[in-house]
Amino acid sequence: MHSQYVVVNASISGETTSGGLRRITKAMQAHRPALLILELGANDGLRGLPNAETKKNLDKIIKQVRSANAKLLLIGMQLPPNYGASYTQRFSSIYPQLAKTHHIALIPFMLKGIPAEQFQADNLHPNAAAQAQILQNVLPTLTQLLNAK
Repeated sequence: MHSQYVVVNASISGETTSGGLRRITKAMQAHRPALLILELGANDGLRGLPNAETKKNLDKIIKQVRSANAKLLLIGMQLPPNYGASYTQRFSSIYPQLAKTHHIALIPFMLKGIPAEQFQADNLHPNAAAQAQILQNVLPTLTQLLNAK
């Protein structure tokens, strides 16, 4: 089976939004994507960085991607409850706010529906068994964006 799409994984494990912001210009120039999936911010939250900084960095990345006329799919992140209800709620609200502001597609949380046993020992990262559910969470929205004119 031959696909008409080329997928480039430009992610870096442990990346923060500030790192993504530093790299986005070169990545956009090097790959010239028609569609970019933006899934950043969890490491900002896990490090306790200010939510305003995370939102500002994501906003700048979104603006750069949009200025290159690329479609964008934003993947929302959530934090574990031990970071406190106030912080985690404010953090999670960043993604729908940005999606609404920029009129971009949003998947609120790509790990939705993954059972506890499909996470690694850190209870944060999914294991290989979780990949089918992640695909089910992402594919419908991604397909809509790919098929949109």
